Amino acid sequence: MFIRQNRLQYHARPSKPDPLYARKLQELIGGQWGEMSVMLGYLFQGWNCRGPAKYRDMILDIGTEEIGHVEMLATMVARLLESSPVEAQEDAAKDSIVGAVLGGSRVEDVILAGMNPQHAIVSGGGAAPSDSNGNPWSSRYIVSSGNLLADFRFNVTAESQGRLQATRLYALTEDHGVRDLLSFLIARDTMHQNQWLAAIQELEADGLESTPCPSSFPQERELGQVAYQFMNFSEGTESAQGRWARGRAPDGRGDLEYVADPRPMGEAPVLGQVDPRLHGTPAKPVPSGT
Repeated sequence: MFIRQNRLQYHARPSKPDPLYARKLQELIGGQWGEMSVMLGYLFQGWNCRGPAKYRDMILDIGTEEIGHVEMLATMVARLLESSPVEAQEDAAKDSIVGAVLGGSRVEDVILAGMNPQHAIVSGGGAAPSDSNGNPWSSRYIVSSGNLLADFRFNVTAESQGRLQATRLYALTEDHGVRDLLSFLIARDTMHQNQWLAAIQELEADGLESTPCPSSFPQERELGQVAYQFMNFSEGTESAQGRWARGRAPDGRGDLEYVADPRPMGEAPVLGQVDPRLHGTPAKPVPSGT
């Protein structure tokens, strides 16, 4: 059961309307690394979790928090769009960056070029479950594999990419209210990165998972001779200088080896004859009438 309080987790009020920036902020809602992705990713990870209760509760804590982040961003976008077409045109006309890029185009062209028309046509001056180009959010963005170590590692990536985009958006506005909200979201991303890293350490300390992931697969079934080899497959040998190319492997189960000139281990691929019912191109001409 979810219970919603009629208050935002943090402030979401811009200093003034800005329909052009509203389009940019959509990326943090419905982009690949936006709040909708982490919200639904964490919720499904939690709902599907069969591990110890502390992990399930933690995952659902953060997943539920992310619902509130979507609402805050949607509220901010809606408030950024609270300007009449005349006000929007005036704001765009005063924008020296837009004017320089478009080289004196009509104000109407500036609006069409910078604003997301779906904000007016589809969502009626509100936020949408889409990215900054109007592409709809996709459930393909989320990961819920049933393996907590694999999922938590992905979650670190998701929070890192989300924080990266939020900091870039912070630099793209001078609006105090927008920056205030972004500063909160960026700080929560800091916490969430640390949270997932701590959860990874705890999974390993609890003996539930370890590297290589999944740890439940018998490692003796791997082709062991290549399990710890770093292979130089591009011009240059600078990669040999890295920690990944020498010393004990992080999993403690092997020694890393640098292979400067890897050789093919398989044969040349030769495919069998094409099935004539598929009408593909055969290796040699087919006699007429066959």
